[in-house]
Parts: sequence; structure tokens; C-alpha cells
Amino acid sequence: MKIAVVILNWNGTKLLEQFLPSIVNYSPEADIYVADNASTDDSVAFVKTNFPTVKIVVNESNFGFAQGYNEALKHIDAEIYALVNSDIEVTENWLKPIIETFEKEPKTAIIQPKLLDFKRKEYFEYAGAAGGFLDKYGYPYCRGRVFETLEKDNGQYDDNREIFWASGACFFIRSSVYKELKGFDADFFAHQEEIDLCWRAFNKGYIIKYNSQSVVYHVGGATLQQGNPKKTFLNFRNSLLMLLKNLPKKQLIPIIFTRLILDGVAGIQFLFQGKFKHFLAILKAHFSFYSLVTVHYKKRAHFQDEKYYKIRSIVFEYFVKDGKVFEK
Repeated sequence: MKIAVVILNWNGTKLLEQFLPSIVNYSPEADIYVADNASTDDSVAFVKTNFPTVKIVVNESNFGFAQGYNEALKHIDAEIYALVNSDIEVTENWLKPIIETFEKEPKTAIIQPKLLDFKRKEYFEYAGAAGGFLDKYGYPYCRGRVFETLEKDNGQYDDNREIFWASGACFFIRSSVYKELKGFDADFFAHQEEIDLCWRAFNKGYIIKYNSQSVVYHVGGATLQQGNPKKTFLNFRNSLLMLLKNLPKKQLIPIIFTRLILDGVAGIQFLFQGKFKHFLAILKAHFSFYSLVTVHYKKRAHFQDEKYYKIRSIVFEYFVKDGKVFEK
């Protein structure tokens, strides 16, 4: 199968210098692209000089993660897109098990590899660990990561199984499905757009899988740090937009109403912690959501699968029942 590894870049010379070599060395099956989001540093020149086999697509502006990939992939011909963050280190033969799965399973549309922490390589990494799920209220969690608790990789997720969402840090998708779904939702800019895309694929009957035989290491937060209020804004707003677009109609109002209340509780918690900018970020996220309700309601598909979640509340399981790891 023709596969294209596409690395979205914005002012990331240092990251490309550190992580691009592993992709070039361990991806003989693929064409490798750097999709540049109108960088103002020398990253494009750096790639041209040091990695002449890597192809470059230059976007006209910094479109963020979602539209950045949408624009770049218009110029890339492949059966499989491997969308890879610039802070990912890959391992030898990382593509082979992914390609084999796509070849054997025509209904499998999206795959995530095992995602480990680059800084603590024996632990799973926050962004996707061993594959993601949602609870009834749209809170994401992973095998190997529930809220801030990260599990050590002891082989407990050395399997290949269906999941609900795959991490955008290293995201494999059939190009035909990407085009059918019209790619990421550009209004998201960044954060949770991959969960939204997976949910839309799920509602179409496609399968999302995790493959433990493919292993990558992720730094995480290299572009937007965890403590950045902009990240808080994007996560809270985009989570609400995702629910609005994908929830079954009869669950739409009660679940979004509950989420708004839970967001308010999170905002009060930020206030008590002295994180006023994060409190304001949640307020801004809600007002932004209200302004986009009409537009995003029109994006709803004709069919919304009611079996999108496995547990009712990950918040309750984690904070009340002490379910700190996926097994519990």
C-alpha cells in the first residue's frame, strides 16, 4: 500500500533536527513529507539542506493542526496517511504491522500505535497511550492513562484491539475515509479534532484500532504546553463542539447541560488554585461554543450511534471509586 508519513511543522527546526532522522531511517515503505504551517524560522531550509529525500508542502498560513493537515493533504497522493507530530521518535519496523492490518482488514479505517513517553520510555504517554475511549459525558481517557495517572508499560496492553479514538500524535487513516469525512474540522484549530474525526468515522460504521506491535515515543506539549490557558480554552470548547456534532439526538441536551455544569465546577477549582487565566479560558470557551452552536449543529450526520461509550462517568470512577488505571 502506498503510505505517506506527513509531519506538520510550525517553527520546529530543533524538533525536526532531533526527531526527523528516526522517521527517515525507519520508514523505507513510505514517502515522507513535512507540511509546513507558514513557519518564520529556518525549518523549511533546514529540511531541504539536510534531508533531500523528504518532500515539503508549504501552507499559506499557520492554520493550526486541523486545517493545517486538511490543506497539506490536498497535495499528497497515498492510500494511507500517517499523520505524525514533529516530536515523535519512531522505532524500527513501526510501519509494517500498521500496513499489514490495513491490508487484512478493509473495515479498519484508523489505527494508533503504542504511544510511550519519550522522557520516561517505560511509561505510556498522555496523548494516547494504548488507545482512547470516551465516557457518556465526552471525557476522553486511554488504556494506560486516566486523567493525570500514567501507567508503566508492563506488557498489559500488548494486543491489537478496537478502540474508540486514536491519538493525533501518531494517527494512521485511509485517505479514502479521510476524504469521505472531509478531514478534520477546521473550526477546532487544535485539540480533540482527532476524537471528533474518529467519532464521525465510528458513526459511519468504520473501525478504529490500536496496534501494539508498532511503537513510537512522544514528547508531548512541544508546541503548546499543558499549563497554557489557550490549551484549556481549546480543550473545553472543542469538547462541547464534539458533543454537539456527534451525540445521539435524545442525549444531546441533557449531556451538554451536564457538561456545562461540570465545566463550571472545574472553573471554580481553577479559582481556588489561583489559576485565574484558566478560569477565564473556560468562560471564553463557553461563550465561543454558544456562538458556534448553529453552525456546528448543521454538521451533524444523519445517524449517530448510541454505543459510543463503555462507562457512564470516568470522573466518578476516577475521583470517587479510585479507578486510577484502565483495568479498574
